[in-house]
Amino acid sequence: MLESILIVDDIPENLSLLHESLDQAGYQVLVATNGFDAIEIAHRIQPDMILLDGSMPEMDGFETCTQLKASPVTEHIPVIFMTGLTETEHILKGFQVGGVDYVTKPLNIDEVRARVKTHLLQARLMHQQRQMLDATGSAILSLNLEGEIIWQTPIVSELLKNHQVDVQHFQSSLNQWLQDLLKQPDQAHLLHGQYGHGHQQLQLNLLTKLYAGHISKHVLVQLKEQTQMPSAEEIAHACPNLTPREAEVMHWVTMGKTNRDIAEILQLSPRTVNKHLEHVFEKLYVETRTAAVLHVMSACQNQAVA
Repeated sequence: MLESILIVDDIPENLSLLHESLDQAGYQVLVATNGFDAIEIAHRIQPDMILLDGSMPEMDGFETCTQLKASPVTEHIPVIFMTGLTETEHILKGFQVGGVDYVTKPLNIDEVRARVKTHLLQARLMHQQRQMLDATGSAILSLNLEGEIIWQTPIVSELLKNHQVDVQHFQSSLNQWLQDLLKQPDQAHLLHGQYGHGHQQLQLNLLTKLYAGHISKHVLVQLKEQTQMPSAEEIAHACPNLTPREAEVMHWVTMGKTNRDIAEILQLSPRTVNKHLEHVFEKLYVETRTAAVLHVMSACQNQAVA
């Protein structure tokens, strides 16, 4: 099946030049001479890509792109701006409203075809990844750097509904959570967010690796149901023979953290964490981490009932 490209330009000569070139390259080509027609065609046919003139009468390309990205039917379609406006502010505006790239007029046809090929490949790979994630039944979200949800697998909405999570509050919390991660990307694997109330909570796990000075435009996040683990204070109250620091270490053990992770979180040496756990095992009369977690969970549950 041919990939389809919608060309939007109010100048017939540009439409003719691009139509001929892209048709020869093996694409199905659609045309529109204004933003209103472009939006209607995009909703009806959903092309694989849109080449959009930035400067048009009545509705310019920036407003057209804004409306396309605001619709769940067309938000996924990659948009490449074509414009004679080479000022930095116009280039930035194109990216801000959702464009993936831009080419300047007069058009270099070889450059246009190369950029079209590259972004169609990226869009195709992204679509395949989304299909694979949907098939796994996992709750996955893709966020931009502002923490806004770009897309999500169907089960995300189901989990939020089941846990009675307010969607607007969740979106706001996502933004804050992501900004915290971006401030300390090297520590991102140690952080998580939690939402919901009661015995079961929703936990956010970062799937995209963040590196200082090099951050992807989008990040993948997994939403998982997790049994609420006791806090360090609850553990200390339920197991009074543990010191506050030992209770704190056990809290992170119940969260599934390794000794190295716990050392980073509490700013201790791994050796000190090992020593604390040795004391915990002795005081709880257990020999393994699993047994210690079960003992602590049972003690906290009994304390809650009492």
